Amino acid sequence: MRMDLRAALAIALTTIAACDRGHPAPVPAPAPAPALVVAPAADAGDGCSLASVPARFPAPARLVAIGDIHGDLAAARAALRTAGAIDEHDAWVGGALWIVQTGDILDRGDDEQAIVDLFSVLESAARAAGGNVIVLNGNHELMNASGDFRYVTPGGMRDFADAPGVDASAPELAQVPEVARARVAALRPGGAYAKKFAQHDAIAIVGDTVFSHAGVLGDWVTHIDDTNRAARCYLDGQTRTPPPAATANDGPLWTRIAGIPDADCAAVKTALAAMHLGRMVVGHTVQEHGITSACADTLWRIDVGLAKLYNGPIQVLQVYPKPEILTGKRL
Repeated sequence: MRMDLRAALAIALTTIAACDRGHPAPVPAPAPAPALVVAPAADAGDGCSLASVPARFPAPARLVAIGDIHGDLAAARAALRTAGAIDEHDAWVGGALWIVQTGDILDRGDDEQAIVDLFSVLESAARAAGGNVIVLNGNHELMNASGDFRYVTPGGMRDFADAPGVDASAPELAQVPEVARARVAALRPGGAYAKKFAQHDAIAIVGDTVFSHAGVLGDWVTHIDDTNRAARCYLDGQTRTPPPAATANDGPLWTRIAGIPDADCAAVKTALAAMHLGRMVVGHTVQEHGITSACADTLWRIDVGLAKLYNGPIQVLQVYPKPEILTGKRL
């Protein structure tokens, strides 16, 4: 049963500082609020016509992975500069460098639109220079598409008001509080920015390394393509039902067993063997003292709390030609 949108959003706005399923937060977490559920602008039926995007790539000469950004443009720029990807004018200078960003661009900061737009520009610039930028979807991208705004800052709630292609005047948005209409219009399935996320997978394999927001473990190793397609079709507005990965506690957007200090190395080993891979790189769970490795360096955790909310170190992981932690400084 659909809840009243205005009431749901009012509750969500009171809980923007909450932590999501174990994600550290600097303040006590109130009880979870219900999501603001907003359907796509049009019912496209149960089918999906999206063409697949590549999810498997050969190993490049050099690849750097960047963890959760959470709405902090300055931190995103600092991380990209530390990787050698951009100059002080945000121009691509990485040449054939590959970047993988493991999701959670959204929430907890005020600069989300600018970060999405920056990565969109860099995707094209990198390809033109012989490199690549792969942005993955995290749990917060899918949460926002489903109308879960618990972790949106007041600035973030207004952030998409001037976003190109965003129409906040659709009749079905009339019951949404005015301050949130542009965000709902931009990020609901089929919205202009949800369609940008629909161009991204949740899981990518590059060389012998699998990248995802939280970890590809258990039965999920046999559903990589299905997981990617289901999330993309939902974000694009072609299917109404949120994909299983959007809510599954053990899924590649939510699991914590790869990110905690005593990671389940047996599960990691089994998953990597099933995928015929040698390494897993994940974000999602903040590592309090910087990037960590576990399970004999087959598991790397790269969410270092880049966003100013956490004020973690500016660190990125060079994966190829060999794993190396690169440290920069805040801008």
